[in-house]
Amino acid sequence: ISVTPLDVIKTRLQAQSNPFSKGKCFVYSSGRMDHICVCENGNNKAWYKKPGHFKGTLDASVKIIQREGIKSLWSGLPPTLIMALPSTVIYFTCYDQLSEALKSRPDMDDQYVPILAGSLSRFGSVTVMSPLDLIRTRMQYRRLSYKQLYMCISSKVAADGWLSLWGGWSSTLLRDIPFSAMYWSNYETFKKMLCKEVGAQEPTFLIAFTSGAASGSIAAILTQPFDVVKTHRQTGLWETETLKIPQRHCTSTWAVMRKIVTKNGITGLFAGMTPRLFKVAPACAIMISTYEYGKSFFSHLHEK
Repeated sequence: ISVTPLDVIKTRLQAQSNPFSKGKCFVYSSGRMDHICVCENGNNKAWYKKPGHFKGTLDASVKIIQREGIKSLWSGLPPTLIMALPSTVIYFTCYDQLSEALKSRPDMDDQYVPILAGSLSRFGSVTVMSPLDLIRTRMQYRRLSYKQLYMCISSKVAADGWLSLWGGWSSTLLRDIPFSAMYWSNYETFKKMLCKEVGAQEPTFLIAFTSGAASGSIAAILTQPFDVVKTHRQTGLWETETLKIPQRHCTSTWAVMRKIVTKNGITGLFAGMTPRLFKVAPACAIMISTYEYGKSFFSHLHEK
């Protein structure tokens, strides 16, 4: 909810310098989730608007509010929340449970606990949510009744098998598992250091916020190449299946990576890193600090 306006403004600013063509798709990301939007294709009522003439972030925010209303700054939020809520519940619950289980093992070094717990919890979350992500993406393209959606999914399963519902699963894991391993490892380290520095027994909201922002930024920078590859694969698959735009067969993660390097060099693997940092850092900070505060609040309430 907090970072969506920043992403909407970023997308509008990008669009005016490099407009999206009619029927073309692009990936919208809130920092926590990403999904595909199509620009004015058929009867599609996409939230994306034609670019205006904006001089900067502040100018864009003022003009968007004046022309379209303040609600437009939260465009694309509902589908993001629909996926983010169950995904986050699975992710954080699994992390806490796995951390406690691993810490209780006498042969387990504490420094490896957040790495293992973070990787396994993300693996479970991505695996469970992958089919729902596919369904949500299809529903974004055009309005479908539940019967039409059922027929759409049934025909895909009949043609390609049940595993087709997990399309893009591997590239998502290659991005999210290293991200989670680095994020939780750094977060726990920073949290302990800051708690020791200020003499706190448990992390305050500010400590959790700072640790979350720092660890999220580090993880985002190091996993950026896999995020770029995922975006290429996602948009390529969408244009091939839905918009009927022929694509060359280049589906594996490493094949896409080689293609990007050949075309744009090594820097191509880090495209969009700055705007991603502006979204991921506050998103991670807000989520983990709110989560830690909520845990502390309900723990003390339970004791009373």
